[in-house]
Amino acid sequence: MTATASAPQTRETRTPVLSLDAVDKVYKVGTFGSGELRAVRSASLEVHAGEVVSLIGESGSGKSTIGKMVLHLVSTDGGTMRVGGQDVTRLKRGRLRDYYRDVQGVFQDPFSSFNPIYKVDRVFDTVRRSYFPKIRRADWHLKVDDALAAVTLRPEEILGKFPHQLSGGQLQRLLVARALLLDPKLLVADEIISMLDASTRVDVLNLLVELKHKGLGILFVTHDLSLGNYVSDRVVILYRGRIVESGETREVFENPLHPYTRDLLASVPQLDATWAEVEAQEAVRTRRLAGTCVFHSLAPSEPDAAEGLAQVTDGHQVGCFRLGADDPCPRHE
Repeated sequence: MTATASAPQTRETRTPVLSLDAVDKVYKVGTFGSGELRAVRSASLEVHAGEVVSLIGESGSGKSTIGKMVLHLVSTDGGTMRVGGQDVTRLKRGRLRDYYRDVQGVFQDPFSSFNPIYKVDRVFDTVRRSYFPKIRRADWHLKVDDALAAVTLRPEEILGKFPHQLSGGQLQRLLVARALLLDPKLLVADEIISMLDASTRVDVLNLLVELKHKGLGILFVTHDLSLGNYVSDRVVILYRGRIVESGETREVFENPLHPYTRDLLASVPQLDATWAEVEAQEAVRTRRLAGTCVFHSLAPSEPDAAEGLAQVTDGHQVGCFRLGADDPCPRHE
């Protein structure tokens, strides 16, 4: 009998590490919670093993809220969230410890993640007590050494030190090493270099790229387009809690279709262009798309789908040009 070779799995056929389907988050605001703020609106995205997906948007766009929902630090108010194909939208507290074996997070301020009166070794001891209570001491030390080596830290230079004796970059990489001890499938990196100086930012970004090549899926939350361009395979552009454009990084950055994406890119200083040249380039884009909503030209049967996305090319999606409740949409008739 001749064995039939199975077709190789493409990104589209593989089960995503993370999948969000029309996820919502609504916060109660105002006096006695009488008002509502819809922080995330019907967000759908995927992260596969071995790729970095960047959530990009200004402050208040909902990108950090999505990260917190993935980490179960805040609850979802609609939609479905899956990790490895399993529905994890609602998890009881008793299941969170197992969940965090697969999903870990690293946040903006490395200094606040450490108690200044304890040595940094304590972050590893916490993991050992919770997840590896029966491991032999020698095996644990070897495991810690391997995790530190993965983030280019030498144990003799890090262990036994207090937080104030280490740099921000060392502390941030230490937190990544703590996450790697659990061999997670997904890492949520929320503005993890925004408090680091320029000399250490590239080191942390390169670390994320190395971890991606080892098969880790990474959800990278940032407001900085240059960082997203440097590190990510795909980008998701958020505005007021709504995904307005998504796709492969190069495709979105070289051919931005949504007005908000174009405005974001136009706001980034270009070292090889004068202000007048940048203005002229943006004027060309504006004239080319004036009066035409790409979403409605591709999805004419969706008269009022301001939160939907239409497929432009393979993997490149764009939403309705309407940016707010009072914004008219220049529909293509």
